[in-house]
Amino acid sequence: MSEAGLVSVTLRAQSPDEVARLAADAGLTCIEWGADVHAPPSDLALVDRCRTVSAAYDLRITSYGSYWRAGVTSLDEGGTVLDTAVRLGAPRVRIWAGDVGSADASPETRATTRRAISDLAAQADSRDLELAVEFHPSTLTDTATTMLAMLDDVGAANVSAYWQPGPGQPDAAALDELGQLVERVSAVHVFAWWPRTERHPLRTREALWRPALDLVHTRRPEADVMIEFVPGDDVDLIATEAQTLRTWLG
Repeated sequence: MSEAGLVSVTLRAQSPDEVARLAADAGLTCIEWGADVHAPPSDLALVDRCRTVSAAYDLRITSYGSYWRAGVTSLDEGGTVLDTAVRLGAPRVRIWAGDVGSADASPETRATTRRAISDLAAQADSRDLELAVEFHPSTLTDTATTMLAMLDDVGAANVSAYWQPGPGQPDAAALDELGQLVERVSAVHVFAWWPRTERHPLRTREALWRPALDLVHTRRPEADVMIEFVPGDDVDLIATEAQTLRTWLG
């Protein structure tokens, strides 16, 4: 069964030491470090600190949450991101499929994005790294259909998908998309936003998350499951949110 973990962007205002302490105190066992604040490629001292405190608190590093956008950010910058992931000790790098929604993308944009992911996947493979494409609005992987098409077109064994429910998406629709994607999913970001991006405690969306996590457990038990965002960025909620997630995971 998947372990319960934390995405460090949940606590952007806290230092790496505090993020790791809060995660461990809450009974979480793994972490994705974000490239925006906690482990930026431009600050290797912070990257090293994230690796050090992860080990100190016995947190497995699941991934490096980068903001590299295929077809937008250069491949040179992508290489730097990959090198940073190696230094961090992350086996996987989260990337983004451009910055245009699939309904608005031209064939040229699709081709450019696919080539960029393919090229970065080859660089990642040479470093023994995996890539995971963010499932997100305003990208070319904003539906299950477009995510599967991108993964198939790239055709690289070291490229998988992330999954999270879309803002305002009904439970049934979210579960249907997860069902289509689940066997290609390497990580799930868990949060409770409703009706759009308003944040609520996880327990308020039990009707979505219990069946979603059951599906992951049945068909992709090796996927990482991590809390992303809490109401008001309140550090005092980490423990209760972690308890909810651990209960659902069984």
